[in-house]
Amino acid sequence: MNFSKKDLAQIKKKGLTAEKVEEQINIFKRGNVVVNVREAAMVKNGILAIPEEEKQELVSHYESRKEKLDILKFVPASGAATRMFKAFYNFLKNYNPEEESIEEYVDKKNHHKLEIFFSRMKDLPFYEEVIQHLKQNHADFENLSEDKQQLLFVKAMLEEDGLNLGNQPKGLVPFHKYKDHLATAFEEHLVEAVDYASSNGKVRVHFTVAEEHREKFEAEAHKIKPRLEKETGATFEISYSYQDPKTDTIAVTKENEPFRDENGDIFFRPGGHGALLENLNNQEAELIFIKNIDNVVVPKNRKILADNKKVLAGKLLELQEKTFVYLEQLKADVEEGKLQEMTEFLQKELNSGWSIEFEELSKEEKISVLKQKFNRPIRVCGMVKNEGEPGGGPFWVTHKNGAISLQIVESSQIDHDNYQQSKIAQEATHFNPVDVVCSFKDHKGNNFDLHKYVDEETSFIADKTKDGKELKALELPGLWNGAMADWISIFVEVPIETFNPVKTVADLLKPTHQVK
Repeated sequence: MNFSKKDLAQIKKKGLTAEKVEEQINIFKRGNVVVNVREAAMVKNGILAIPEEEKQELVSHYESRKEKLDILKFVPASGAATRMFKAFYNFLKNYNPEEESIEEYVDKKNHHKLEIFFSRMKDLPFYEEVIQHLKQNHADFENLSEDKQQLLFVKAMLEEDGLNLGNQPKGLVPFHKYKDHLATAFEEHLVEAVDYASSNGKVRVHFTVAEEHREKFEAEAHKIKPRLEKETGATFEISYSYQDPKTDTIAVTKENEPFRDENGDIFFRPGGHGALLENLNNQEAELIFIKNIDNVVVPKNRKILADNKKVLAGKLLELQEKTFVYLEQLKADVEEGKLQEMTEFLQKELNSGWSIEFEELSKEEKISVLKQKFNRPIRVCGMVKNEGEPGGGPFWVTHKNGAISLQIVESSQIDHDNYQQSKIAQEATHFNPVDVVCSFKDHKGNNFDLHKYVDEETSFIADKTKDGKELKALELPGLWNGAMADWISIFVEVPIETFNPVKTVADLLKPTHQVK
């Protein structure tokens, strides 16, 4: 690829190299690589269903250790709320009050969530704020027809001279209504962290945010932090980071040539949530909880959420402690019986196999393999029963070298044109709610370099547009997908009550988001 001097200067400014950009272009030429799913992970076959008695032991184990641990909660929060309100932007664009009623429009579109929204608007956490705004700006508001009131409500909810919610970061949209205040997703993440991620009265929470939204988050933190610290007795340490420009990826035309904007500059796009591996890699903590910004529960479910977070953390500590002991033992001469014990632990407890005939290796070679397998970052992921929510799922995957491992696989990574692969995908019983507890400290207390554990082939090519022109975009291996492909991975079944996402504004009307 012949880049001009102007191109090379732009690439350098991004923190990239011409070689790295060429690698990305070659991925476009190669196309998407589908994942070879062997079978869906299920309870007793890749997913642990932990008995209640053992759960209590794991909770106790975590609680006995946590005051000595440096704990962090990591929340990807850079997304804007625009997608939450997509149906309403379309509504404002397409609805003509002169030609039809809102009811007729909803029926014509057969849009169930719009129907729910208009029938239950009063249950929205920000309903009264919008109504107050409308009454101040429309003296005759209460005398208007129901259709006109609803149309004005949508406009006030979204437009710049109203609440402008669609242009807010998702984390700062009010999710829950309490007697004396509205709580954003940002606030709810801080509050729930007190129950499971505090250590010595300190709660550390790190948010990855869009740079242009940081001041808004800081202003919200300044407003709510004194109240939360008074209510909880905890001290909050809130930090932020942005997606690194060097994780942006080049966009290309259908012919795999660099896509250029109206100024002739190469067009780069954010590389998806896999780019946040860089942000995660920069954190300092012994134990890290990862959870998406739009997934928060109401108070009645906080205990079940916290208890299950502690179960995941207790399981991680239990397994990590054992791997650390084995790594120390592997420094000395190890008996064959002990090697066999380690091998069984690796296969049965850590879900780790190999692409080699392990039993045919010499003792020294076995020790080398075991050291490599034990000495990796570790994650324990909650999995919920599949109830039709979108998201990736847990599968056993066969790799090119013949190795088999547990992975979180997105539907888009599976070849649905292949009958066998599609059948396996349909057999999945659980999906990934992004409920992760992880540690990337080695047995000596040093951080692993997370870039070394990525499956680069799981990057994903998607069709997009810019300024009305078609382009191909490249998303990096997903943070909890290919970016963690070579981690020690444990999957644990958790109750559906711990998963309460908000993908559209209508989700805020669900009973699980009503504070009673």
